[in-house]
Amino acid sequence: MLFDRVLSRMIRRGTLTVRFPTGTTRIYRGTDGPTAGLELRTPRAERRLLTNPGLAFGEGYMDGEIAPLPGSSLFDMMDLLVINWMEQGHVGERVMEKVRWLRRHVDQLNPASRARRNVAHHYDLNGRLYALFLDRDRQYSCAYFPTGNETLEEAQLLKKRHIAAKLRLDRPDLHVLDIGCGWGGMALHLAREHGARVTGITLSTEQLEVARSRAEEAGLSGRVTFELMDYRDWKQPVDRIVSVGMFEHVGIDHYRAFFRTLRGALKEDGVALIHAIGRSDGPGSTNPWIAKYIFPGGYSPALSEVLPAVEKSGLWATDIEILRLHYAQTLAHWRRRFAANRDAIQSLYDERFCRMFEFYLVGSELAFRHMGHMNWQIQLTRKVDTLPLTRDYMREAELKTAAQQTKPVAQGSSAGLRPQA
Repeated sequence: MLFDRVLSRMIRRGTLTVRFPTGTTRIYRGTDGPTAGLELRTPRAERRLLTNPGLAFGEGYMDGEIAPLPGSSLFDMMDLLVINWMEQGHVGERVMEKVRWLRRHVDQLNPASRARRNVAHHYDLNGRLYALFLDRDRQYSCAYFPTGNETLEEAQLLKKRHIAAKLRLDRPDLHVLDIGCGWGGMALHLAREHGARVTGITLSTEQLEVARSRAEEAGLSGRVTFELMDYRDWKQPVDRIVSVGMFEHVGIDHYRAFFRTLRGALKEDGVALIHAIGRSDGPGSTNPWIAKYIFPGGYSPALSEVLPAVEKSGLWATDIEILRLHYAQTLAHWRRRFAANRDAIQSLYDERFCRMFEFYLVGSELAFRHMGHMNWQIQLTRKVDTLPLTRDYMREAELKTAAQQTKPVAQGSSAGLRPQA
């Protein structure tokens, strides 16, 4: 069996037990490492894993053609395979990676009309889905874990404080543009805790409706507004710009336009903070399964692809921070909450959808644990002297906000959302 030979070469760490469609069971042993079991239920799944495993493995799991053996979980199975994949590789995947590299400018072409369709694919799903596995503020991006022991609600609140500190909201009524505002949690936080006036823009009609409702319920509709708008259409000057988890949808050929838009919108003493997923090992391409089923047109860039566009825009990169395992911990929380509410989620969609989302959450977590993914935050200004000479003001602002805030999101009702069973 050809696939047997592939696995014999690939498994160098841990022990993998595989049951083939014929009923034959083989054990592949490497050095010390994790243990897992995998069942290939159809010859088709076995064939497809030879030529395009990056797509076929996820589709095989969704269709029930690939499954963990009893005693193993999806996480166990994928953890072992990813570790060995990164160390040994797969000849079929190396070929497909070269093909994806040649196509990546086409795959990431995101004019406004295509960007809208791409956003709708993932973010215009039933809103109750996200309430069943995110925190109560519906922060659908990397949380911030200073100690690693925080709850999800605590870590997401700390993320908002961390970003607000980098924006240096040192006086009330600063106008903040929130690009890719999601369900409005960041915008509401900046208005409520820092007295900012915030305009959030999104391409998701589902998120727009929820965000507007939340602002009204929180009594902040006079300070926070939300619009269905592409970032390229923004023309007004603002004091601050924040964008969390949106840059991954911009597309590599649009980076210069994105940062030119930021520079054009920022006032002379303005500050911007961009938070996004990146990769530590240089430019690459998006996993084909993720591109097809989760984030069409999406890509997590290396900083070496982003900074040239920043430099050409005329903006100053005044601070860069790398968050390494913070998103892995965030995804672990989401994965556990998804599992706890799986029956409710299946009632919204179906079993295949649940398998798709489980595969997405597990695969994304492992990308941060083993595959070089991380988050980066870039602070930007137009002028070299806009901000203090050291980063001390950031920590001071976080401590001041923590002392003043007496009702965190996990305990209060100001988020405008309720957990759903």
